Amino acid sequence: MNEPIDLITSQENPRIKAARKLHTRKGRIAAGALLVEGVRLLSDAWRSGIRPEIVFYAPEMLGSDEGNALLASLQEAGCACFGCAPAVFAALAETVTPQGIAAVLPLPALPMPPQPTLILILDGIGDPGNAGTLIRSAEAAGADAVIVGPGTVDPFNDKVVRAGMGAHFRLPLRRCAGWNDVTALLPAEMAWYVADAHGGAAYDTVDWRQPSAIVVGSEAHGPSPHASGRSTGILIPMAGSTESLNAAIAGSVILFEAARWRRTAV
Repeated sequence: MNEPIDLITSQENPRIKAARKLHTRKGRIAAGALLVEGVRLLSDAWRSGIRPEIVFYAPEMLGSDEGNALLASLQEAGCACFGCAPAVFAALAETVTPQGIAAVLPLPALPMPPQPTLILILDGIGDPGNAGTLIRSAEAAGADAVIVGPGTVDPFNDKVVRAGMGAHFRLPLRRCAGWNDVTALLPAEMAWYVADAHGGAAYDTVDWRQPSAIVVGSEAHGPSPHASGRSTGILIPMAGSTESLNAAIAGSVILFEAARWRRTAV
């Protein structure tokens, strides 16, 4: 057990108050940082080369061997680590069952590749779980980057980051306030495809070997007019009376079809 020399016992501690502000988009943008919780997420960030600005831990709550090994590694590397009373850590945490370790990290800012060949664009995705799952699937399918388009939840929202399962630390992400900004990030020759349950070519008939951008729109409202106007519609044929899939599932299916084409291309 890594016993702290000085224990933070007050929720009014300046470090705790500053960290709690990172639960809001405004706070994250102002600080250029985010707060991550849990052994798995923090381990992923650490292995990805992201050095925490500050680490908080609660000795009584950090019970796993993995958690204690992670804390020891961070301490040995000279990271600023502060022990907290359980009540203080619980006030800092957003998860229902905190694992006893959290850290303030600089917002990831991986560079965009100069010649991307597969990009995911999130178009008005408001559900944090869907957004995080799509970012996770994009990394797993070998996408070069994710562009967070207008109307989409903040990609560094706590729930989005948890659903991303570490992909945020390994995959370039770009937030764009307008569609002109989105277009400026992509090569002019890149083909755009938008998932559209109401019509278009079947997703498995597209030649995914060409540079492609996959646009996934809001489950409630569908793709935005700009995305629809700029993109070729594609659909996932379905049996039975099912009309559409969850946005994260639909986007993941298309991403992995693109990955299959690329993997089997001669």
